[in-house]
Amino acid sequence: MCAQTRQTSWQCGWELEREAWASGARLLAGVDEVGRGPLFGPVTAAAVILPAAFADQPDQLCGLKDSKQLKEADRERLAVEIRSVSLACAVAEVDVATIDRINIRQATRLAMRQALAELRATMPVDFALVDGNCEVDVSGLGCRQRTIVSGDARSVSIAAASVVAKVHRDARLRQMDTEFPGYGLARHKGYGTPEHLDALRRLGPTIEHRRSFAPVRAVCASPIS
Repeated sequence: MCAQTRQTSWQCGWELEREAWASGARLLAGVDEVGRGPLFGPVTAAAVILPAAFADQPDQLCGLKDSKQLKEADRERLAVEIRSVSLACAVAEVDVATIDRINIRQATRLAMRQALAELRATMPVDFALVDGNCEVDVSGLGCRQRTIVSGDARSVSIAAASVVAKVHRDARLRQMDTEFPGYGLARHKGYGTPEHLDALRRLGPTIEHRRSFAPVRAVCASPIS
């Protein structure tokens, strides 16, 4: 089963981690975020340290790849496995009020920094592989970083962070669906689907909607239908 997965859909490897270790890194964390695009709820980041020995054990975390390419059941299974085998794992959220105040790009960076800081509270991370092209403020954290475009499809460590962050945020949105019924949050997780936009027009925005985002701003400026 695992061998077939590696041949047909395994997209992540350890090349980027090996390059970091060769440059002197000892404890390396993968960092990724989810929730930049939704109209509702926090942006969430995770930081994960996997055992370096896994680089020579291809059957570990079989099927791991970018969380967006995984079925929900596979994400849930892998998130449990990642948390159980990782040396350390941390998740951080930045709330809607902060997103609207500093913008989503800066909020994303802040969530990543907070996840790294929480990780370093338990283990002395000295290198971070970060998904995207947006550097995180690591001043005072005592670690170097490398940003990787499409890193969640290339690095096992970043993919692990992607899965942990996605599963955490999805669970949070299912909980928030009970607090803010009628918007379908458990289904679309806050993204701007037709169902969500229709509910916004009918019900108006909640305190957890991102008013700095154009679709929500437009509803705020118009009478509720």
